[in-house]
Amino acid sequence: MDDSEDLLSIGTFARRVGLTPSALRFYDDCGVLRPARVDGVTGYRRYAAGQAARAVRLRQLREAGLPLVDVAVVLDGSEEAAHGVLRAHLERMRRNEAEARALVERLLSEAPEGAGPRRGWVRARIGGAELASAVRQVAPAAATGNARERHPVLGHVLLELSSDEVRLVATDRYRLAVRVLRPTEFAGGPRRVLIDAEATRSLAEWAVRQRTVELECGGDESEVRLRSGTDAREVPVGCAADRGGGAEAAAFPDYRLMLEGLEAGRHRLIVDREALRDAVAGRAGVVSLAVAGGGTGVREGAEGGRKACLVSRETAPGEAAVVSRETAAGVPAEQTLTVSDGGLEPVRLRLIAEGCGLSIAFDPAVLLPALEAGVGPDVLLEIASGERPVVVRSADQGSFTTLVMPVRRSGTEG
Repeated sequence: MDDSEDLLSIGTFARRVGLTPSALRFYDDCGVLRPARVDGVTGYRRYAAGQAARAVRLRQLREAGLPLVDVAVVLDGSEEAAHGVLRAHLERMRRNEAEARALVERLLSEAPEGAGPRRGWVRARIGGAELASAVRQVAPAAATGNARERHPVLGHVLLELSSDEVRLVATDRYRLAVRVLRPTEFAGGPRRVLIDAEATRSLAEWAVRQRTVELECGGDESEVRLRSGTDAREVPVGCAADRGGGAEAAAFPDYRLMLEGLEAGRHRLIVDREALRDAVAGRAGVVSLAVAGGGTGVREGAEGGRKACLVSRETAPGEAAVVSRETAAGVPAEQTLTVSDGGLEPVRLRLIAEGCGLSIAFDPAVLLPALEAGVGPDVLLEIASGERPVVVRSADQGSFTTLVMPVRRSGTEG
């Protein structure tokens, strides 16, 4: 009898454990939750009922915001290592909660100014916190200082409204940030407007306190405002695309062409976002990211599927060692991501990697804002070469994408 009859399809298993099929595919690619069987012809994944407990625990850890590399420690490491990871994460959560509480209390203490609603504007309704998050992610990529003086249009955020989505885009030629929002309601025709990047930050501080916000654009495309009930915030006169929001938007770089021209990444690195941010912070000049070690990073399994390596960082004296997963060939993955240069000691981080032998350099002033603007515990870097834009985004969220230009220098491998 075919024992596959006792296995569950990916859809059935997903419903049983509370995960989506796409999440199960992602965790398979990362080596955290392998299916019991993969059909060699169709590629269909099937799971055993006994894998449900691991899948549920994985989901719970991710819902708690645990980075993927730490999830593997809890699932497969020693009890001591697992407790250490969970204690460290709990402390990090407490610290972040305290900081967020202080910020919200400050915002609530500010008395908002009232404004009456207007008619005849294009409107898109979205979540206030969602819009505030999008602004926080995108606005830092706008040009400042001398770059803005030379190219005034780059000192703005491009706002695109349509019936399907709201897009916020910013670039300073070294970075490109794009966030896509899905409006719950939309009225009017499509609009493209430029908003001063500094003005968007003050609007975000107001929007974060609102449950929902109507983002409105005037008929002459030179005015933009946010409204929640009778309360509203308008972009000050002169901040909307230098007094010509719609007309000036045509001068904004064709970011869609830039995205379409991206090469497929030869290297995919998934690492703890906060850990990488902290490792880059404080460095000056040029910072180097290198992946090296005894493992290959990606191996071909018996069924031809790609296997990602989950690797551990070096441990300090007295620190519990982190158990690394193995590749399909049974060879331990010994790769680490080493962050070096910039006047500080090297830092080695655990990561999930596809590809090896990588060395790439960045200007910390360009890379750090991209890491700080991310969401979730993990960051995904997709690298085609040492001279092409690098995609920086959340490992399991595709609505926010940042492109970061690396720094050319000898010894950087493409």
